[in-house]
Amino acid sequence: MGKGFQFAIDRGGTFTDVFARCPDGRVRVMKLLSVDPQNYDDAPREAIRRILHEETNNALDKDGKVNASLIESIRMGTTVATNALLERKGAKVALVINKGFKDLLFIGNQARPHIFQLDIKRPGVLYTEVIEVDCRVIPALEDKCQMNKPAHWKQVYGTTNEKMLITKEVDIEAVRNDLKRLKEKGIDSIAVVLAHSYTYHEHELQIGKIACDLGFNQVSLSHAVTSMVRIAPRGLTACADAYLTPHIREYVKSFAEGFTDGLKGTNVLFMQSDGGLTPMNIFNGSRAILSGPAGGVVGYAMTSYQKETNLPVIGFDMGGTSTDVSRYAGTLEHVHEATTAGVTIQAPQLDINTVAAGGGSMLMFRSGLFVAGPQSAGADPGPACYRKGGPLTVTDANLLLGRLLPEYFPKIFGPTENEPLDREATVKEFQKITGDINAFLRQGGGKEFQMTMEEVAMGFINVANEAMCRPIRALTTARGHDASRHALACFGGAGGQHACAVARQLGISTVLIHKYAGILSAYGMALAHIVHEAQEPCASKYCPSQFAQLDMQLDILGAVCRDKLRAQGIPDSQIVLEPYLHLRYAGTDCALMVAPATGAGHSPTSCRHGDFYSAFVNRYQNEFGFTLADRDVIVDDVRVRGVGLSHVPEEIAPPSGKGIPPVAEKTMKVFFEGGYRDTSIYLLENLKPEQIVPGPAIIMDSLSTILIEPDCRAEITKYGDIRITIGSGQPKKVTTDLDSIQLSIFSHRFMSIAEQMGRVLQRTSISVNIKERLDFSCALFGPDGGLVSNAPHIPVHLGAMQETVQYQMKVRGDTLKPGDVLLSNHPEAGGSHLPDLTVITPVFHKSQRTPIFFVASRGHHADIGGLTPGSMPPHSTSLAQEGAAFKSLLLVDGGKFNEEELVAGLMKPGEVPGCSGTRNLADNLSDLKAQVAANQRGIQLVGELIEQYSLEVVQAYMGHIQKNAELAVRDMLKEIAKNALAKTGSTVLKAVDYMDNGTPIMLTVTLDKDEGSALCDFTGTGVEVWGNLNAPRAITLSALIYCLRCMVGHDVPLNQGCLAPVRVIVPKGTILDPTEGAAVVGGNVLTSQRIVDVVLKAFQVCAASQGCMNNLTLGETDWGYYETVAGGSGAGPGWHGAGGVHTHMTNTRITDVEIVERRYPMLVSRFSLRNGSGGKGRWDGGDGVTRELVLRRTVQLSVLTERRAFQPYGMNGGEPGARGLNLLHRTNGRVINLGGKTSVEAYPGDKYIMNSPGGGGYGQTDEFATFKEPSKQYGEFLERGSVYEYRSAQEGV
Repeated sequence: MGKGFQFAIDRGGTFTDVFARCPDGRVRVMKLLSVDPQNYDDAPREAIRRILHEETNNALDKDGKVNASLIESIRMGTTVATNALLERKGAKVALVINKGFKDLLFIGNQARPHIFQLDIKRPGVLYTEVIEVDCRVIPALEDKCQMNKPAHWKQVYGTTNEKMLITKEVDIEAVRNDLKRLKEKGIDSIAVVLAHSYTYHEHELQIGKIACDLGFNQVSLSHAVTSMVRIAPRGLTACADAYLTPHIREYVKSFAEGFTDGLKGTNVLFMQSDGGLTPMNIFNGSRAILSGPAGGVVGYAMTSYQKETNLPVIGFDMGGTSTDVSRYAGTLEHVHEATTAGVTIQAPQLDINTVAAGGGSMLMFRSGLFVAGPQSAGADPGPACYRKGGPLTVTDANLLLGRLLPEYFPKIFGPTENEPLDREATVKEFQKITGDINAFLRQGGGKEFQMTMEEVAMGFINVANEAMCRPIRALTTARGHDASRHALACFGGAGGQHACAVARQLGISTVLIHKYAGILSAYGMALAHIVHEAQEPCASKYCPSQFAQLDMQLDILGAVCRDKLRAQGIPDSQIVLEPYLHLRYAGTDCALMVAPATGAGHSPTSCRHGDFYSAFVNRYQNEFGFTLADRDVIVDDVRVRGVGLSHVPEEIAPPSGKGIPPVAEKTMKVFFEGGYRDTSIYLLENLKPEQIVPGPAIIMDSLSTILIEPDCRAEITKYGDIRITIGSGQPKKVTTDLDSIQLSIFSHRFMSIAEQMGRVLQRTSISVNIKERLDFSCALFGPDGGLVSNAPHIPVHLGAMQETVQYQMKVRGDTLKPGDVLLSNHPEAGGSHLPDLTVITPVFHKSQRTPIFFVASRGHHADIGGLTPGSMPPHSTSLAQEGAAFKSLLLVDGGKFNEEELVAGLMKPGEVPGCSGTRNLADNLSDLKAQVAANQRGIQLVGELIEQYSLEVVQAYMGHIQKNAELAVRDMLKEIAKNALAKTGSTVLKAVDYMDNGTPIMLTVTLDKDEGSALCDFTGTGVEVWGNLNAPRAITLSALIYCLRCMVGHDVPLNQGCLAPVRVIVPKGTILDPTEGAAVVGGNVLTSQRIVDVVLKAFQVCAASQGCMNNLTLGETDWGYYETVAGGSGAGPGWHGAGGVHTHMTNTRITDVEIVERRYPMLVSRFSLRNGSGGKGRWDGGDGVTRELVLRRTVQLSVLTERRAFQPYGMNGGEPGARGLNLLHRTNGRVINLGGKTSVEAYPGDKYIMNSPGGGGYGQTDEFATFKEPSKQYGEFLERGSVYEYRSAQEGV
């Protein structure tokens, strides 16, 4: 017997779920709408009131408040923080940051979120004002720095024991005056973010004290919020904290005020993003983002793993607005940095992947493809059946097929929220879309037969399921696990209808559905532990001489955690301390947070807290397939997670119903693959443990609908939960004929193969470029060498590998045999530039002598010889100076790795005067082996597809998918031709633009409005140039595919079909198809941008973007640093350009200021927007940036840039963007314009200033009336989690 009621509550976006334990041990559950202002002002409090009223009739005290004396504890998870972030409803915040960095958090990592969106939408920043403080701390770098240090620079040591220099102290008075002005503007919350404050806190503390003295309500100091290195993510986290914490406090206060004495003396805990509970008075913004979904993960982890199954478990939480996927194998999987609603947060958080839009995913039929999501109908208007005029969604498809039973649903729909689900509205919408689909099938002369409404709905369900399976495969294969060796724990309102099908598609045989699956997040709160985390940065090596220091740091943090937990009344016997070290190999960026190895005993690599080294090495081997035995291991951070264990009462098993056949409530007709089947309906409350329910059946409870498909069977477990065993199912007979549903499914499967190849390549490669910058792509090709799918979509690689594969087929002919692997990078053989090495494996089948398809992977190697380290020489004039070139090397000959010939090829550039062979042979060899391994994985996955469907079917669908992409492009070209004709009276479009050296790039596009085809003729383009701006033909094709995809405006399979309606003429001997020995390294990075400018100009899509990547290389013979810098994007009809962002053919992330200053002998003194550099117009172009670097030793500095002479054009009367400018300030005061391309020696103290170009404006400034507002837009669900972070990082190349 407890002393009072215990409540566990999850306040979600749509519903608030409640799990309550009464003093006598009985359980009550409840579900309420989260927002229902007519009836109550706070859902969690209302639920508590209702339950207390029903149980005791004494719910309110004398003041009309909820009677807190009856309550023992309240545990709550809430989406308050996430919603405030999404809707931008937090506090008014000001950012306080070092001078020169006012736009640092706006620029972020400079990558754009969606690679094919010309209207670049970046999430807005959370602050409204910025104050720049003229103070600075820098790493001393005594072994590297050659500058003369002024006398007033003070030496200090940071908390990580790094030696730092204070170059300028805080001017206390100036800061006080600035902060006073903020206070007068009504700002009450500030975030203080100073460079290197992770190790040197003093300046932030000084500013924080002034702010507190002035009476600011919220002061978030970045080092106190999260003390990890990297100023941009730490700054964003501090801003989120300053923005959300007042909002959360406000919510907590208003919640508590409705109870007796404001809940004093009641134990109130909130769920944090890391799956632990914390007292309500210290619940803060940066730890609250995943407060709601975290409960669900804890819920399934603690109820399924090693209780119902010994397999690791995949959590599948499908709600109305989104679907969350996670994994549990004995420990909660955390990530330490993740992006939500565009804000990067550095704090331990569960790895929850939001992968699809859930029941509200919208259904569309587009160019012959069935599409489910990513747009979502949301809670308002919701699906068509919600009686608010919403669109067709996954929920409607389930309703039409009889899988949702309106009579068991509460009557909460319609404008007055008192009507049942509206099946008629769903039927009407499905009749309409079925008509469209059948009309399309007739016109394509494809199918003789027409599809029924049910077949269409079933098709959409299958496509939606496949869309959810893709990220689940990514999440598991990314870590080296196989999805099929898991159990699926399914919860959330919509999950039960899809569980059987999703499990079958993933090859999973057991699905677990808890009896509280509909409110599992709330139940998880009841089971969760109380957690206090402490973490601080470190910069020492992991070696015996440092063990005492590390043990001491862990002891201190442990004591802090223990004190905090004791203060909450948790006895020592229930406190567990978990030590972690954040470790990485020296010289790499890939840090892993590891707990000490279990059961290792004492070894030479263990400190008092355990053996972290073995744990790190084992996990590294497991995730990446190799270890770096000869490298030091560096400790980046020390962390302790203190856990106060919760006491959970034992469950009581209800009486068994073994041998008693369950009684169905009724039988209904439900549609499955192949037609309607009689399906029994059961109520979960009437089923007893050990009863068996064979499929097809539906099990209803008040919180969710669970569909047991034919050939599956459900068993009620000892405690009343459901375990479903998945049968093999009747596989649908797929033929080689085109079927639109299978087309969508194969499209996902082919993409998934390319994605999984990429994961293997990343895991097994060794160089920073491939492993950490993710500069690679993998692809699958048909028997004709035509591209079927590639991932990720690095614009410069799009479609370019196809030429490489087809070149090999031409040269090698019939000599290829099983076990052969080819290597190629030569521009004549379809290469882009030499560092991109392509590895191609032909695949054979017993039925044929010639290859049945090809797989290939292309990766950027850091060095392959040539004039300069990095193999990107700014002054090369012939291909021979750019490194090793291979047209067609047999890398593996019948299974034997051909190392001798490969090494000879890689060392050959050393024979050219002034050049060297590869400077990094070991990395080249291991990365090439990783590429071979990635190809093997691709072969294995296609092999599985062939086993499932047969070779004929797989090859037929390779063809169908290419045809489908062709169709999408033809539809678009017809539309463009129609518009061009209306606008200009002609279907011939012309454009020309110039490189800075005056070379014209000229394009004439002739459109055919009936065929939907285009002839792109580059005749008139200038001849090849002396220097390296020549672009191999493959680059022009990639740029064209990129432009076509941007103009289509929605997802199309990017494969060889895209170019089928386009004929391309590139005259030989021009800058776009140079002769064999021409230098090409600049063509890849600069000329490719100009091709895009010309194509978009011809089609009159938008004004020019910066048209450059602003390449900077600096270093000495033994080290090098390379960066590309953002600029402005062009404006278009209805949108302003974005500032400080990468555009078109590149999307590389910038290295964080703190990392640059810690690792390289230079300082970043400024990185901000270049105001006014965007062209003016009805819509303005985006601004370029100014980036200033102060060099701390003598280096060779090379720039390779464009748009320093010709400005980025405006369109339709808009003004052009500002041209870029590269300056060098010598220490003696001399200022030199370096021009667009040069290589100079720079000395200690010199300052390099890069001003990047702005984007062009669009339309004349007075044209106000001509544009109409776009019609209603449906929201897209917000993706998050490690799968999404990985894809963003890949598209950030």
